[in-house]
Amino acid sequence: MNKHPMTKEGAEALQAELNKLKKEDRPRITEAIAEAREHGDLKENAEYHAAREQQGLVEARIKQLESILGNAQIIDVTKLNPGGKVVFGATVTVLNVDTDEELTYKIVGNEEADIAHNKISVNSPIARALIGKQEGDEIVVEAPSGNIDYEVIEIQYI
Repeated sequence: MNKHPMTKEGAEALQAELNKLKKEDRPRITEAIAEAREHGDLKENAEYHAAREQQGLVEARIKQLESILGNAQIIDVTKLNPGGKVVFGATVTVLNVDTDEELTYKIVGNEEADIAHNKISVNSPIARALIGKQEGDEIVVEAPSGNIDYEVIEIQYI
């Protein structure tokens, strides 16, 4: 199976979620199922069915996280020597040449991408265009609304 790149920060966040699911959520749900069973007839017991459904969701997420973490190739950008180029894990500030708007993105693995926190997947069009570029380079990103021109303003390895 192929390894999937992931930042150290992303792997730690997924491991923390996995630990919470196993040590807090799983026991709480097991207790809720046991308590619901004590209420009698399971066919018409909404609490029991809700707890079982929640148990299924938690177990599925546990399996998913274990699979992701098991196939993760953790890359610590602070230990790389990228030579001033944009690499996986770098935080890049770009300038939209047309609108003069500055945007900052961190290039991360698929599982940790979160546009609300400016974390973009290494497989996204803008990340693919940025990889290997240096400060001052211009890139063109093909977007559904048309091409967007950016200039690389700053690259950080944090």
